[in-house]
Amino acid sequence: MLEAVPNVSEGRDPGAVEEIGRALAGGVRLLDVHADADHHRSVYTLAGDDDAIVRSLVAGAASAVDVIDLRVHDGVHPRVGAVDVVPLVPLVPDGMEAARGAALATAELLASELGLPVFLYGEVGQGRRPAFFRRGGLRELERRIEAGELEPDLGPRAIDPRSGAVLVGARAPLVAYNVDLATDDVSVAKEVAAAVRESGGGMPGVQAIGLRLPRAGRTQVSMNVLDLERSPLHEVYARIVAEAVVRGVAVEGGELVGLVPASVVDAAAAAGAHVPGVDARRALERLLAL
Repeated sequence: MLEAVPNVSEGRDPGAVEEIGRALAGGVRLLDVHADADHHRSVYTLAGDDDAIVRSLVAGAASAVDVIDLRVHDGVHPRVGAVDVVPLVPLVPDGMEAARGAALATAELLASELGLPVFLYGEVGQGRRPAFFRRGGLRELERRIEAGELEPDLGPRAIDPRSGAVLVGARAPLVAYNVDLATDDVSVAKEVAAAVRESGGGMPGVQAIGLRLPRAGRTQVSMNVLDLERSPLHEVYARIVAEAVVRGVAVEGGELVGLVPASVVDAAAAAGAHVPGVDARRALERLLAL
């Protein structure tokens, strides 16, 4: 069994989100769908055996490429593809080799059957992260290819502006979590994100960006927490609250994107901490057992 968490660049059309979900769910379990209109992005959580999950990912990608046109896309989340990122995640400690194999098989089919330029990341891509490819957006990615700075690992060199490229990887479990701030000043969100993320001298394994959500009328610190042992989610949330208070801003709430390992819920409970939107109902292991 593997987990896959494909992210697609559609979060506003419920019919399209459902259509892509149906395509992804063939032969595997669709555990969760998180759609966000401001991010203009949907995150699907799947679980299944190696072969079935590869087939489902390719079918879902075909559906997404059919219904999404990046030329008219205006979401706030960085992206380079209609099917932006496709991570394969082991569900057991010794499962990374299977995740790597499934990631490579998925990448080959996305390139050969759908004609998508594929870039590999994580355990199959020399440890690179999606942000390496996303910086500057799709136009910058195209420029880097034209300049010879980057080449797709698989698929065509030319990028179709309608469908873009796709990032395929194998990685350890992480938590995607957003914290809303009670201000419309995006500079505050960016300052808090910079203070919290590892690259700014903050917490280990934390990636964070500050965003303004025009539809929701608020700002947000959007994060991936990659190292859950050194940076437990409840401690990351507490750090964001503290950084916001220093700047005279309250936290309005938190939003989990996808699911969390049960250990995240257990660690928060043991510390007597509350993390908005995170409880046992959102634990991956619990849903797998149903």
